[in-house]
Amino acid sequence: MLLSIIVPVYNMAAGGKLNFCMDSLVAQTLPGESYEIIAVDDASTDNSLDILRDYEERYGELVRVIHYDTNRRQGGAKNEGLKAASGKWIGFIDSDDWVTPDYYEKLIRRADETGADMVGCDYSLVNEHTYTVGRVVSNNSLSQTGLLDEEKHGGLLMRPGSMVIKIYRHSVIKENRLSFPENIFYEDNCAGSVWSLYFKHFEKVEEPMYFYYQHEVSTVHGISEEKCRDRLRAAELMYSECRDRGFLEKYRAEIEYRFAELYYVNTLFSYMSALSVAEGGISHLKFIKELRQGIDRYFPDFEKNKYYISNTADTEKRFISLHGRSNSAFYVYYRLKQFIWSHR
Repeated sequence: MLLSIIVPVYNMAAGGKLNFCMDSLVAQTLPGESYEIIAVDDASTDNSLDILRDYEERYGELVRVIHYDTNRRQGGAKNEGLKAASGKWIGFIDSDDWVTPDYYEKLIRRADETGADMVGCDYSLVNEHTYTVGRVVSNNSLSQTGLLDEEKHGGLLMRPGSMVIKIYRHSVIKENRLSFPENIFYEDNCAGSVWSLYFKHFEKVEEPMYFYYQHEVSTVHGISEEKCRDRLRAAELMYSECRDRGFLEKYRAEIEYRFAELYYVNTLFSYMSALSVAEGGISHLKFIKELRQGIDRYFPDFEKNKYYISNTADTEKRFISLHGRSNSAFYVYYRLKQFIWSHR
């Protein structure tokens, strides 16, 4: 088997989202006998499983459906897919996204031409089911490609890019026992950085062949404290995986920056930005205090990190410095700024 495509599915039946994704996969230009689609239903409560069973019935040689009754989020579904996969290459796709018909053929061709063990491309942001390219986002830079030395591995650790817009050589995954965190959102925030350290040659097709569907129920839309806490957990798991796998000393500066960005900087500002102008309360103060205590527990000197100094915006640095001095002063000042911004 040349390729296994793993599709984690949870409640994607509405609006034809799951059908559009699956239609793009069964229409790939690879020979049908050379790839498999492993759709993992993560305890959906809508009729996603019925839709998947229909594809399995119609494309029995191509589509395999796995179902379980307890929701384990995308990480659990991906792990189940990996257990069942037999392809030389592994690809992941979110079940509300879709790809061009020649997506996997082009990625695999680039791997064959270059000897790469990981290949990616760019993606297009769209808000309707279409193959018309929308806003193109570069998933990884060309400077990250080629044979991966220590410097490039460090760069990929900090900026791994999305995992669904790549294919991975299966043997590397198996040999190094790579997997995903389960039962949390943002599982790729951990896995993407850790996985990148094990691949030796990364290449990229400079085309937006993956369509990322933006809609109201997407995982990345809607910030809540639950999701913020999952991001904290993903960052902690990334740290512990890197430590336990022996990478902490070699890539300490890169791990410190990646952790600070995920655990603290991104979470702090996304959480604060999600609060309405009229919203307030002790619980918010408590949560952002917990954030600061957490980053200080892991990396108390993160503000001296060379990547933090060069990559973090000056405005964010000033807010973060204030937060380090006073939790309440930061909260009041940021909320005042939010009020001013909202009335411009």
